[in-house]
Amino acid sequence: MKKAELVLIPSPGISHLVPSIEFAKRLLDRDDRFSITVLVIPKSLTGSSEYTQSLPASDTRIRFINLPVVETPSLEKSEVSKEKLVADHRESNKPYVKEAIIKNVLSNSDSVPLAGMVFDMFCSSMVDVGKELGVPSHLFFTCNAACLALMLYLPGRDDEGVIPGYVNQVPSKVWPLFLFNKYGGYESFVKHGRRFKETKGIIVNTYSELEADAVKCLMNDFEDGDVPSVYTVGPLIDMKGENDDSERDGIMKWLEDQPDSSVVFLCFGSQGSFGEDQVKQIALGLEKCGHRFLRSLRKPPPNDKIGEVLPNGFLERTKKMGTVEGFVSHCGWNSILESLWFGVPIVTWPMYAEQQINAFQMVKDLGLGVELRLDYRNTSGEVVLGDEIASAIKCVMESDNEVRRRSKRRMKRADQR
Repeated sequence: MKKAELVLIPSPGISHLVPSIEFAKRLLDRDDRFSITVLVIPKSLTGSSEYTQSLPASDTRIRFINLPVVETPSLEKSEVSKEKLVADHRESNKPYVKEAIIKNVLSNSDSVPLAGMVFDMFCSSMVDVGKELGVPSHLFFTCNAACLALMLYLPGRDDEGVIPGYVNQVPSKVWPLFLFNKYGGYESFVKHGRRFKETKGIIVNTYSELEADAVKCLMNDFEDGDVPSVYTVGPLIDMKGENDDSERDGIMKWLEDQPDSSVVFLCFGSQGSFGEDQVKQIALGLEKCGHRFLRSLRKPPPNDKIGEVLPNGFLERTKKMGTVEGFVSHCGWNSILESLWFGVPIVTWPMYAEQQINAFQMVKDLGLGVELRLDYRNTSGEVVLGDEIASAIKCVMESDNEVRRRSKRRMKRADQR
């Protein structure tokens, strides 16, 4: 018999939706006395999402309610940053969230008592809804514990610039760009950090064995003592993914035909893409390193013109070594957790958001990554040469590489959770 209802409010981005839904599934697997309602915010900033449309069929134990579309100004025509637009968009959904909870949960005679709200890190303003309804609010933080420590530090930051949660002092070149944004980005994240402290608890998609120093910092080292209880629940991973069955079957068949631990996988995130010059350099690096590979072009040209982007004869020369597919990767936290789950070492090539500081943590603090770049950004215009790419891949693919051994050990720890 159901005892309590939880309302989840994830952000619409795929990197936030996936771990939020996996958290809901994990919770229901462990305790079926809960019932869960997910309020789905339409992704108006960057268009609709096939993943969002597929949610109702993903788990019949979860009730999904679509909120009304709230349009926002286009980034090109706005005088504020994307971070500010996102924060304002989430805040503008507050009345619809409150209405949906009242109508579908509190006023529903068939519903069990509402035990609390769990909202995404970019939906921190929803703490106001919880207060208005007298409902406990919890934060679901989709990034890592070190990044959470950074955001909690921002509202009361000192002038020394020493970021808590990291073993080594973080150089400014890998700080997230929002820390330097003068058009509302920095202020938005300061406000998020302040609102985090108004919640009853913070749920983080990580595990303490991986980020021991950052978790210790969150639990013990904040001097003001106003940080809510922190709960590590990761790694939360979607094993199925977005690809359709026919595409997945083809990739898996090819991978199964290769020797163990012989394929390098290139992936640059849900928003990561390169210009033609960089695409060619990646191809040259892959061919030069001599290892089998699985590679994705995030925004590939039409199938009949793909050869025009790659070096002459590349597809023919490497057809038995690798394949070009529509999958992606980067130094985003979800991808890092997936890599560690399977004991796969990482070559770091961050592009946007907090990925630079993630790459720094993996290489410098944890020793689980090989550095290709730590401070690369997809807006820089820099082209990384094929020789550098080949060298980094060769390093991480060496059987006696220490990073590979550490990654295998982390796999065992993650698999025990």
